[in-house]
Amino acid sequence: MDFNVKKLAADAGTFLSRAVQFTEEKFGQAEKTELDAHLENLLGKAESTKLWTEKIMKQTEVLLQPNPNARIEEFVYEKLDRKAPSRINNFEQLAQYMLDAGNDFGPGTAYGSALIKCGETENRIGAAERELIHTSAVNFLAPLRNFLEGDYKTISKERKLLQNKRLDLDAAKARLKKAKVSESRSALWAEEMTKAEQEVRVTQSEFDRQAEITRLLLEGISSTHAHHLRCLNDYVDAQVTYYAQCYQYMVDLQKELGSFPTTFTSNNNQTASVPILSNTVPPFSASSVVLSTSNNPIATAGITDYKLSTSCTRKARVLYDYDAADSSELSLLADEVITVYSLPGMDSDWLMSERGNQKGKVPITYLELLN
Repeated sequence: MDFNVKKLAADAGTFLSRAVQFTEEKFGQAEKTELDAHLENLLGKAESTKLWTEKIMKQTEVLLQPNPNARIEEFVYEKLDRKAPSRINNFEQLAQYMLDAGNDFGPGTAYGSALIKCGETENRIGAAERELIHTSAVNFLAPLRNFLEGDYKTISKERKLLQNKRLDLDAAKARLKKAKVSESRSALWAEEMTKAEQEVRVTQSEFDRQAEITRLLLEGISSTHAHHLRCLNDYVDAQVTYYAQCYQYMVDLQKELGSFPTTFTSNNNQTASVPILSNTVPPFSASSVVLSTSNNPIATAGITDYKLSTSCTRKARVLYDYDAADSSELSLLADEVITVYSLPGMDSDWLMSERGNQKGKVPITYLELLN
């Protein structure tokens, strides 16, 4: 018990000495041992790394999980070392509504079938987002959090110890300085000066040792940056995979919707003609096509040469670049304006197009019909 009391008193004395030294330094009444420039640079680099790691980690969490309540719930479960309950994401929720609506309207209707296709695609995107969040959490967020909660906490602890050792050293130097001044006045201070010199040597040794420990830890920040760079590459790879999947899913969906037949079975099991796209042209009737057969032996032999009247042609703007698959099609460039028309018996998803002396089929989905 006596030992504990003495230790408690010694600790209290050390704490008081540090507080006095710190206060006097703040008011410019005491000298302060400065750290070497290299160590100061390392400390600044560590502090900057900690600051930006926190900002990047928090904003990444917001990006991956925009709902703040969900983030708080996940944080609580993580601290309790329990698995958070699974919840559907926004894409999956939208997919469920679309699927239910499509089934309600009827898979045989144009709108119902399109809703089901869209719902299935939204489900795939939801699964891709779930995979992105999981991969990013493991390969990117976890290493950043481990640095903040592990390595940087250790650095902070050793840095605080270094600060205490410096305060002890400067307090000992101040006492030595005071003892030297008093010795010149009285020989009785000789023993006090000897003790002060011994204290300076001890505190200097402890300070140097702690400075070396802190320096070694801080030099590891460069390795931390290299590790975080690899994690950043993993995060970018995960995003590339996610966005590529989403793009492919939507392109496939666009093709499916564009290739839907224009005739669907309605809810009363009767056939109804429903245009899928707003720029779809109703098929031209045969009466709108004038056959040039007079004085044409080829036409009279059964080979038909079509000459369109002005009333059945329209102008169209090309929405996207299109590469012809064969000689019957016409390659197009986005934003050019061409003349289009339909031929009897032609697939309703295609139109004939003319550009100067060039002719060929083009998909309707690549065109915007102009008035």
